[in-house]
Amino acid sequence: MSYKCFLNKGSQLSKEDREFYELKNRAAEYYRANGVPQKMEDVLNLMFYEKPDDVYGYLANYFSRFSTPPMIYRLLGKEVYDGKGEPTVQADVVCITKNEEKIVSSAVISSPDAVQDYSVQDASVFDDDAKRKDSVLTALQWINESLTTMLKGYEPADQAGVDKLLSDFFAARSLEEQDRKSREKEEQQLSESLPEATPPPMPPTASKDKKTSAKGKKNNHQEKPIPPAEPPEQVLPGSMAIGAVSLAVAKAAAHFKGIPLYQHIASLKHSQECPKEFHIPLPMVTLLSCGKSSPGKLNLMDEIILIPKPGQRFKQNFKILLELRSEMGRIMKCASKTGPVPNTISDSGALVVGYDRFEQPLDLITETVSSLGLTLGTDIHLAVNCAAHKLMDYQKGKYEVSIGTSKSPDEMVDMYVELTSRYPGVIALIDPLRKEDREQWDKLYTTIGHRCYLLAEFALKPICSHLNEDSLAMAGINGLVLKQTNHTTVCDLIEVTKQMEGKRYITVTGTTDGEPCDDALSDLAVGLGVRFVKLGGLRRGERVTKYSRLISIEEELAQQGILGSTEELEFNLPCEETRD
Repeated sequence: MSYKCFLNKGSQLSKEDREFYELKNRAAEYYRANGVPQKMEDVLNLMFYEKPDDVYGYLANYFSRFSTPPMIYRLLGKEVYDGKGEPTVQADVVCITKNEEKIVSSAVISSPDAVQDYSVQDASVFDDDAKRKDSVLTALQWINESLTTMLKGYEPADQAGVDKLLSDFFAARSLEEQDRKSREKEEQQLSESLPEATPPPMPPTASKDKKTSAKGKKNNHQEKPIPPAEPPEQVLPGSMAIGAVSLAVAKAAAHFKGIPLYQHIASLKHSQECPKEFHIPLPMVTLLSCGKSSPGKLNLMDEIILIPKPGQRFKQNFKILLELRSEMGRIMKCASKTGPVPNTISDSGALVVGYDRFEQPLDLITETVSSLGLTLGTDIHLAVNCAAHKLMDYQKGKYEVSIGTSKSPDEMVDMYVELTSRYPGVIALIDPLRKEDREQWDKLYTTIGHRCYLLAEFALKPICSHLNEDSLAMAGINGLVLKQTNHTTVCDLIEVTKQMEGKRYITVTGTTDGEPCDDALSDLAVGLGVRFVKLGGLRRGERVTKYSRLISIEEELAQQGILGSTEELEFNLPCEETRD
């Protein structure tokens, strides 16, 4: 029976039914007069009388195509706390949905306020709580005032436009800060140049001991000078607002598209074409920390990292690594005769242990792997985060690899050659040298680059520097550890990842010590298609939540039949590789 015939029943309908169907009839006539296809009349007939439950969803989908794209209405900045209990910033994207304001996405990123200058022995000024609070307050002001006004009306899907606006805003604030510092410097120089009443200089005294003077002159040239530390990259207060807003907008776009964040990131990277397959990156899981903060003499090994072999599911690898952690604890407990097993956990989620020589932790891991019937170098591989930038004693011009033992940059190269030869399971060194020791980087790459990845984390320039120079200027490396911190936008990550792939570099996404509980980094790693993901240890909630998210993504991809095999992620170290 058609809708019109249904209305002709007249007295068989109540007054309320007649008014209700007359209203729908007027709506049907309106849409018919305004170009609604004939098919819509059939649909309306079904809705009004025959099969209403079957067509509500169809109508909703049909009319949604005529609605305007969702727009950003405003931004909302909030003060939250990271894994170290330090204040940081959360950015919320507010849109109008169904005539109501609604927070559709939120994001928190890693936010180190400054890069510490390790050439200064007493650098506590960089940990000043007041400076961090000021940075957070500035970021909140940017988000709630300037950026919310500038981004109002932008589509979340326009990531390139949003990130361009964010980058331009940050550049303008940076110039303002540079001008302010220049004025302060000029004023200081002017005040210092004013004439002051000073006593006349004392007449020079003749040296009584020429031999002593000559001896001192000889000592000044005994050691070969090392390249001085480059000035640390200062972080503009409030810059964390830029990265947080960029990520929050990407999340909002994924929400409105009805797809996971990793698919949206992949579509941005591949010009709106989603890949046919996705790969879960190989995890780099921090197991032990034997660095300067550990109780032993050894300073060199800031992180000892486990890497499972390619070809297995991420969830399977995760369980194996959990078993390794438990077995190592059992071995340490059995071997401990002088006291309890250490249970201090680092900010990266690793067990802090004290050793005097680099052989000790590596031998412990070798024993642990063997006790589970696995082979180091086949089933499990190792990476060592040397964090060499923390070890340089600038007065001596040497790296203090352990208390009482210092090595020159050339001696460091020899030590790494010996370490990787003695432990072939070590397939990656992270920050083995300062970035200033470029000659030694090249020498190390030439010597062991065919069997061991040389990765730069703190030894690399900021991501934006690579984008501005349109090149990865540092030679002697296999790859970089990328982090989304401060003013790094989603488009910055995508662009630098493309550059690295074009130059056949290995891409690793990593975390910082002050990591938030936001699990978006896992989606970024999958969407960007990186080789490794460095998330820290298997303890602390802000670490484990990211591992759990990777397991969930893997399950989603497997159900959809688009999970690629990790066998394609084999350790294809270059033998005679050249780069353009």
